[in-house]
Amino acid sequence: MRYEGVVYRPPSEAGSLLIQATIGCPHNKCTFCGMYKDKRFRIRPVAEIKEDIDEAQTVYGDAFDTIFFPDGNTILMKTHELVEIISYAREIFPGLKRVTMYGSTKFILLKSEQELQQLRAAGLNRLHSGMESGDDVVLARICKGATAQQTVEAGLRVKAAGIELSEYVLIGIGGRERSTEHAKNSARVLNQIDPDFIRLRTLIPMPGTPLYEDYRRGIFQLLTPHEALRETRLLIEELDVTGKLYSDHNSNYAYVNGRLPMAKSKMLQAIDYLLTLPEEQFRPPAEGSL
Repeated sequence: MRYEGVVYRPPSEAGSLLIQATIGCPHNKCTFCGMYKDKRFRIRPVAEIKEDIDEAQTVYGDAFDTIFFPDGNTILMKTHELVEIISYAREIFPGLKRVTMYGSTKFILLKSEQELQQLRAAGLNRLHSGMESGDDVVLARICKGATAQQTVEAGLRVKAAGIELSEYVLIGIGGRERSTEHAKNSARVLNQIDPDFIRLRTLIPMPGTPLYEDYRRGIFQLLTPHEALRETRLLIEELDVTGKLYSDHNSNYAYVNGRLPMAKSKMLQAIDYLLTLPEEQFRPPAEGSL
């Protein structure tokens, strides 16, 4: 298989076969993200993607039952090309249980509901989507390229097509100034979508990004560990959804996982306990691995 640059995938895809279908990110303007700055976006030819799928089968046989197609926003590919590579992957790996890729609001909305249904019929099971926030002020500041209402529309479109949706929320992305608005408005958006999965990440400024420079100059104020925990608590408290919430990343201060609403009480209790611990016991806000 041929890979270009660093290849990123969600923690939940740790056991998946990775086949790069796109290189880089077509948006690549988010102020907090430095993941694809070393790449210029392009879509790989379908023939090349198929060659890598063939090679993976030769090398690994039936060792994989899930496949993830990086890089960022692979959903942007033409629908007929996506159908072709998804169908081909399922033909070559008949035991596949899950096919997934990244797709943010801006690019999901380029697909009609009918196109998304075609992708589901071909075998696309899940989309990982970084909404980051449901607060329009925050979304504009981080140059996400979408509004809260557009996020709702995209999420509902994915779910209507029968594709699982995993939405990512970035704790602390509103800074101290908009922590409450970020938590409440993110919950409001999620409540309207009711995604299958909600996954939490906590902001750690990445050197080389515009947000990191704002942090260094004191323009953007990071949340302390307790402030991040309180924001997480408020978000969970405001949620009225039926999917699963995962804190499956080492950036987070609280590892709270479970299906809502049943697990909400235990999650809040766990956070309340963490809030009794001295902040010195937690990692420094600007330090950590992503």
